[in-house]
Formats: sequence, C-alpha cells, structure tokens
Amino acid sequence: MKIIFPTLTSLLLCGIVSTTSAQTVRPDQAAFRGLYKELVETNTTESVGSCTAAAAKLGRRMKAAGFGTGQLTFFSVPQYPRYGGLVAVLPGTDPKARAILLLAHIDVVEANRADWTRDPFKLIEENGYFYGRGSSDDKAQAAIWADAMINFKKSGYKPHRTIKMALTCGEEGGPFNGAEWLGKNRRDLIDAEFALNEGGGGILDADGKPQHLSMNVGEKTYQDFDLVVTNSGGHSSRPVKSNAIYQMSAALQRVGEYTFPVNLNDTTRAMLTQLSAQSPEPLSAALKELVAHPDNNAAAELVSKDPTLNGTIRTTCVATMLEAGHAHNALPQRAHANVNCRIAPGETIAQVKEVLIRVVADPETKVSFVEPLATVAGAVPLSAAIIDPAVALGKKMFPGVPMNTTMSTGATDGRYLGSVGIPTYGIPGIFYDADYGHIHGLNEQIRVKSLYEGRDYMVELVKLYADQK
Repeated sequence: MKIIFPTLTSLLLCGIVSTTSAQTVRPDQAAFRGLYKELVETNTTESVGSCTAAAAKLGRRMKAAGFGTGQLTFFSVPQYPRYGGLVAVLPGTDPKARAILLLAHIDVVEANRADWTRDPFKLIEENGYFYGRGSSDDKAQAAIWADAMINFKKSGYKPHRTIKMALTCGEEGGPFNGAEWLGKNRRDLIDAEFALNEGGGGILDADGKPQHLSMNVGEKTYQDFDLVVTNSGGHSSRPVKSNAIYQMSAALQRVGEYTFPVNLNDTTRAMLTQLSAQSPEPLSAALKELVAHPDNNAAAELVSKDPTLNGTIRTTCVATMLEAGHAHNALPQRAHANVNCRIAPGETIAQVKEVLIRVVADPETKVSFVEPLATVAGAVPLSAAIIDPAVALGKKMFPGVPMNTTMSTGATDGRYLGSVGIPTYGIPGIFYDADYGHIHGLNEQIRVKSLYEGRDYMVELVKLYADQK
C-alpha cells in the first residue's frame, strides 16, 4: 500500500473522542487472529517469499469452511510461480445483480531482521499493538476479507449480490502483478460493479482518539521520467562551458520551480468543500474560492502550503534520483535524473512529458518515459450508492468522527481494475497513528483495537453493499 489518504492539517484535528472502549477478545476475533497470524508469518517478500504459499494456506481454510472447488480459483504463471493469488466467489441470490469485489494484496516489502526490534515475520502482540511486516500493509485487509468470506460461508449467509474476493501479488513491486493479470486475462472471473480496496482509513491523535475518516475515490497516475544530458567530457584541468552536471542542475531547477495548474474533479471538489466546512480561516475561504474559481492563484497558493493538499489539486513532478560523472578528475560525460510525476485524472502521460520538455527548455537534456508506461485508472464515480452507506455506518460506529471523500495521491492496484471498467474504492474503517504505523518501514505495527474495530466496520459495510437491491 502507498500512503494515499490525506493527513489533514493540524487545524482540523479538533478533540473528537471515540466512544468505543477497550474490549476483551471475542471468539470470532480470536479465530480471525489465527488467520491473520498465519498470513503475517508467511513470508511474501519479492526476494525469498511466496504469495502462492500464502494463497494456498488461505485456500485450505476456505475449503474447510465449505467453499467448493468451483468457487476457488488459484492463479499464477509459469515464469513467476511464487507470485500466485486466489479468487473466491460466494454466489448471490439474484443472478442478475452485479457482483462486488473485495481486493487486497498479500505481498509485502522487504524486511531485514537485523534492523528490526522484533522478528518481522512473527506476529507479536505487545502494548496494544500488533507488530510484523504486513501487519498493516496489506495483510490486515487481506485477512479481514478472507475471514469474512469464511464466516459468510459458515453462517449460511445468502447475499443478494455475489461477493468475490481477489487476493493478489506484486503491488509492492516485482515482475508480475496479479491484479493487472486478472484484468487482462480473467476479466470474467473478477467482473463486478465495483471493488473495495485499500486506500481509505482514519487518523488517530497522539492519545489514540479518532480524528477523521477518509474514503478514497480515484487516484493519480504514477509515472517516472528520465532526464539525461551527455557530452564528450574531457580532462578536468580544461573545463568548458558545456558541462553535463551544470546543464542537468539548471534543468532540475526549472522543473522544481514549475507549478502545474490546478486540476479538480468531482472527488477533489467534494473533498475541498468538505474541508472548507471543517477548517478555520483563512484556509476555509481559500478552499471555497478554489472550488468556485480554480484559476484563483492566491487561493491555490494558500491551499498548496499543505503538501498533501498541493498533491491533491494538481499534477506534481519532483526529482527523486540524480547521478553524474565517472571520475574525480574528469569532466562529466553524462548526468541522469529521475523525475517522479503523480498525474491528475484527465491528464495524460504524454501531455506531462511535453510539459517537462517545455519547462526544461534545453534540447540537449533528453526527456523520456521510464518503461513500462503506467496503467492509467479509469474515472471513479462519486456514487451515492457507494458513499452514503459508508458514511452512515461511520456515524453509527464512530459517532462524531467526520468522513471525507479523498483522491489518492499515490497508487494502488485499483488502477488495474479501473482500467478494465471496475471502479475501485478505498474504504475506511481502520484508524492509523499519525506515522501510519511505520508502513514500509521498521517495526511495522497496527493498533489491536483499531484492527478489530476496522474489521467490524468493513464486514458490516460489505454486507450493506451485498444486500443492496
């Protein structure tokens, strides 16, 4: 998972108290914990792990719960046998009603045992937290989905709509992405009216009190660009004006100074409108003005002081890597930089490349795409049939905690589903500490209370959607 739901400015975090008290572990939570533990303790890193093994373990649990062979599909490709995944189907009572899809990735980023305080591939519960690689990203949601499907089957639950679940590999990197493969090769297997995914959530203050919830509706496109300057170089005792390092430095300076124009869509307009009602002045007025007049530079400048809001309202490009030269005593023959862009919906990768060429303004600085080109997700509708149940359930389970619709400034596997016509929503439910529980970092963690409460929310929300007529 990428950090994609916004951390609102501290001005918005205003004393909302959770009414949910600490609780003893229920029998259903204990059973969930066992599944969650098995998943976390199955190494699914790119280097030595196996998503195929993790999918097989979950599949065995689902078979024991009553899922038939025809309701479980294990998939992989011969070139990458460790990147397998699982699709499960719980049939609905109305064959004409379109299905809903539960999506989660079961691969995790690397974790060096020597750097961690605890073994990253052992689920450890300590001081109110679960620790382990993937304890949050994204095995928490994957475990919730698998456990929900098992309980639905065991209980005899008959949803109106068919519920599908896809647990995939490759979201965190690697040569194979399961969500992309399913979209291109087994679109029929995952066909759904919409999908529920990571990307939403909530934020806690330092005392563990919920501050706000976010539901992710749409995301930007991630694309890297290469900037390269080359020349003949020479001896450093004979400097010349044409220096690859100087040329690249000037080019990157111009990129850094350039600001893309404001580009709002239905989701970001709704988000800014919601935030305007929750924000103090002068931010509130600036947010309202920007929604009404996106070309108001003064309003855009004020809103853009918040890095997350800046990334929400426009395309952004930033230099992330730089290398140049080949010897201390030689003129550089080559300078190379990576510029990472997060492209707003409605803009294309080709258009952003043309902007970079124009901004760089140096024909000797070559701008090119980093292959392969990113998959551009389709537009995600701001649908009341999706948003309203999530908001209503949030009010019921987390009274007094506001929920905002947001657009991801990062990237998830939702882009692969969106590109084949399955709009994907990042649902809320789990509250995170302000540091997001060190996702992708050392000692990844998630609050036990947050995970159990988030599980209750997500399962109930799935049933609300599944019973819609």
